[in-house]
Amino acid sequence: MIFLKKQNKKTFKAIQRRIFMAFESFFNAIFGWAVKIGQLYGIIIISFIIALITTLVYKYFTDQTALKQLKEDNKKLQEEMKNAKGDVKKMADLQKQALQKGFLEPMRHQLKPLIITFIPFILIFGWLRTTYANTGPIFFGYFGWFGTYIIFSIIFTTILRKLLKVY
Repeated sequence: MIFLKKQNKKTFKAIQRRIFMAFESFFNAIFGWAVKIGQLYGIIIISFIIALITTLVYKYFTDQTALKQLKEDNKKLQEEMKNAKGDVKKMADLQKQALQKGFLEPMRHQLKPLIITFIPFILIFGWLRTTYANTGPIFFGYFGWFGTYIIFSIIFTTILRKLLKVY
């Protein structure tokens, strides 16, 4: 009985290793050229590609007109909240509406693209972690691969969302 458990663990580990090697080969074929350019430039290019893919998925898998309307409604609610500072009951009602229209409703629209991008990006980050595992600071002599990715991803996502008018 114990022998079977050990065999199952070994089999599972072997399958896990093969799957990892397949994904590693796949991502090396796609992004390997960027890493060969240099550590910093590789992360910059990869973060741009991931930001572009994410922005396009959000643009085409969300109802952009509804999100734009929600954003405009939220601005109106904020104006009303400024005007209703003294009225506690009205302020509570406006805050409830702001929570609904400013957070819950957009989250409902953005759930589909989140689900679409989640698994592929988890795999990409696994590959990035192993690819950049033995590197030291990459950016400003302080940030490693993950910090560098986050910084450039925020920059690229902000720019791409403005250019592509993603709400």
